[in-house]
Amino acid sequence: MKREDTVRNGHFLADRRWFFPIVIAGLIAGAIVTSSFIKAADYSLLCSVANTMSPQGFGNGSATPIQLQAIIHYATSRITPQQNFREISVTFDVLKKRSPCNFLVFGLGYDSMMWTSLNPNGNTIFLEEDPKWVQTVLKDAPVLHAHPVKYRTQLKEADALLSHYRSEPSCFPSKAYLRGNDKCKLALTGFPDEFYDTEWDLIMIDAPRGYFPEAPGRMAAIFSAAVMARNRKGSGVTHVFLHDVDRRVEKVFAEEFLCRKYLVKSVGRLWHFEIPSAANMSSHGGAQFC
Repeated sequence: MKREDTVRNGHFLADRRWFFPIVIAGLIAGAIVTSSFIKAADYSLLCSVANTMSPQGFGNGSATPIQLQAIIHYATSRITPQQNFREISVTFDVLKKRSPCNFLVFGLGYDSMMWTSLNPNGNTIFLEEDPKWVQTVLKDAPVLHAHPVKYRTQLKEADALLSHYRSEPSCFPSKAYLRGNDKCKLALTGFPDEFYDTEWDLIMIDAPRGYFPEAPGRMAAIFSAAVMARNRKGSGVTHVFLHDVDRRVEKVFAEEFLCRKYLVKSVGRLWHFEIPSAANMSSHGGAQFC
């Protein structure tokens, strides 16, 4: 993540199971509308979210401490999340069905409290390239679960990394792995054990930085998300959300590794993929992911 009205249907409010997630969503929507003068359509979207919410995953109606803290945080903050409300709603729709779940987020930012609160009783972790920024955020929000990480790529290497992957067998989908895979330059290595040992249900890629040549870029994050999704052992698909697809590198790497055929939704600058495990693919051999 870059550093940079009330619900009309009263019967939902009468059932307290809906209350806290809607309050959090409403505060975020209100902040976005107020700060960026987005038209009232976002309020109707909030009502639509309320109308379609499922009680599954949000507990018995008792707010968790992180949800209460998120309400206070967004009610008193003038800083809005990186994604707009329509983009946030794409992930929110999946969390309504899958929470509590394992949710991996590349990046730590102003929306981190929101993502954690929308996955109550689940496991949400954040991976951040800037250790000082991790300290700054955790000072104000110590309940967040975040790790500082180092990337071994630079954005200016993107084209060369594509060529490398096509000629390096340890990058091939049938052989690719992450932990200790030093031969494949796109594999994320040296990350916390939790990153490798957890089977992630949702993966959000909104970092690292990718807007100047020496930035790490999101090439390795996209490749590694694809590897983890294909290696899934549990049931169901892995949901991968990629932000900033208006940029060339994000788009090219998404089409190479996450695959157009698995793209299920496109909203604003966000793409949502549902990637099956390799065992459930019609063909999963060869040297290409798509």
